[in-house]
Amino acid sequence: MAYEMIIDVGQEGERIALLKDKKLVELHEEKSDNSNFLVGEIYLGKVKKIMPGLNAAFVDVGHEKDAFLHYHDLGPYINSWVKITNETLNGKRTEGDLSSFKLEPETVKTGKISQVLKRNQQILVQISKEPISSKGPRLTTEISIAGRYFILVPFYDTVNVSKKVSTLEERKRLKNLGNSLKTPKLGLICRTAAEQKGGQDLHQDILELQQKWESIFTKLPNARPRDRVLGEAQKSFAILRDLLSYDFASITINQKLLYEEMRAHLTTIDSKLPKVLKHYTGKENIFSNYSVDKQIQSSFGKTVSCAGGSYLIIEHTEALHSIDVNSGSKTARSSNQEENALAANLDAAKEIARQLRLRDMGGIVVIDFIDLRTPSFKKQLFNTLRDAMEDDKAKHTILPMSKFGLIQITRQRVRPEMSIKTSEKCPTCSGTGTITSSVMIIDDIEHHLEYLLTVAKHKKVTIVTNPYLAAYMKQGVLSRRVHWFSKYKKWVNIKGDIKQGMLDYSFFDHNNDPIDIDKP
Repeated sequence: MAYEMIIDVGQEGERIALLKDKKLVELHEEKSDNSNFLVGEIYLGKVKKIMPGLNAAFVDVGHEKDAFLHYHDLGPYINSWVKITNETLNGKRTEGDLSSFKLEPETVKTGKISQVLKRNQQILVQISKEPISSKGPRLTTEISIAGRYFILVPFYDTVNVSKKVSTLEERKRLKNLGNSLKTPKLGLICRTAAEQKGGQDLHQDILELQQKWESIFTKLPNARPRDRVLGEAQKSFAILRDLLSYDFASITINQKLLYEEMRAHLTTIDSKLPKVLKHYTGKENIFSNYSVDKQIQSSFGKTVSCAGGSYLIIEHTEALHSIDVNSGSKTARSSNQEENALAANLDAAKEIARQLRLRDMGGIVVIDFIDLRTPSFKKQLFNTLRDAMEDDKAKHTILPMSKFGLIQITRQRVRPEMSIKTSEKCPTCSGTGTITSSVMIIDDIEHHLEYLLTVAKHKKVTIVTNPYLAAYMKQGVLSRRVHWFSKYKKWVNIKGDIKQGMLDYSFFDHNNDPIDIDKP
């Protein structure tokens, strides 16, 4: 499976498209106004409110809405975080060495947030969920720093290995290597991407994580509440870090500066990676050149077509997302109706997996597949959907098909759902479904014409409008044009233009230059 990444840098920010076998599977956007609060970024926050009823606090991190921090997201070492933050802000600590640091007692799961935090207190917090809709970011103080192969977990003193690392021998190797390279009270979690990687690459990743940890204590003494203490310079860097376990065929960027920065960044990770990096210099928009824009228009919206001819109806409500699978006119592949239904469902399952990932749909998703009666067919459908979602990095759970023919999915969402409008407002009716009567349009034209010929004193006026409206004004011996000639003693030219909307019209003077008018 070949992956491609297309990065479009414009005035409004970055758009990042991930393609799998030439098909769009992920789309990310980052605005250039620095209003993004990305998952994993660390801020110096200030406690604004303590809410005993919710057992939570609202923290100011610079977003228009205060961020939410629940007691359960404080972590067992919140008191140690408070202590080390205060030491650094007061100038007593200038480095991240924890070998002589005495840990504070761990908090209990049944405690109260008012026992830990106070109003106007400054604390280090990490974004665990991006702002969504009218809600501010969600925070955690159980801070971790992610690298390509490892995750650094302060105040822990263990090395854990991802459950997805298959063999026991490899798990032991990674754990032993982590234990030999870690520093006191800085735990490590070994990621799946570390499997079968050499010791030099793993060592380099741990060193980079330790450098990031030290940078917190360099920036924190001069930081003010709301300041970002640690985060990625570009969203594309963070996305690449999480996706580099994939086999990339190409990474294409349309901006020279980001191309150079990305090249230097990838060189430090793997000497082979810069070879897949490309700088796009074409005149056409990069997303249009790689057919990404076309895929965006066809992939978003209420109705989505599947490869085999079936189609999906995707509805969004406050409580859940519903997806209805419908057989199209071209889905009949055999005389057996049950087999046709299975084939349509299998195609739909693959497209649904792509849609969930592409739109980043979270919460509860209910899928109404075409009815199946054969148990083996139901199992095959479930397995196909499960396999199609294997590449989805968001945590998800898929339940087997119920007796009502429904499959339910719960999927974690940490950033706003990607929603793109694929329909345009009708330029004629402005989305109302009705248009002004032709009689009223003629009255408007006559109103402007009277001003142009009597007040503005134009010698010659030409009207360019839709052919139907032009024919109406020229129809008959005693046409509208003849009526205007008898009234103003000036002949008005009327031209029909098929490019004009049904109710559009324009005026031109004797030099064929457009005349500006205020249309009602």
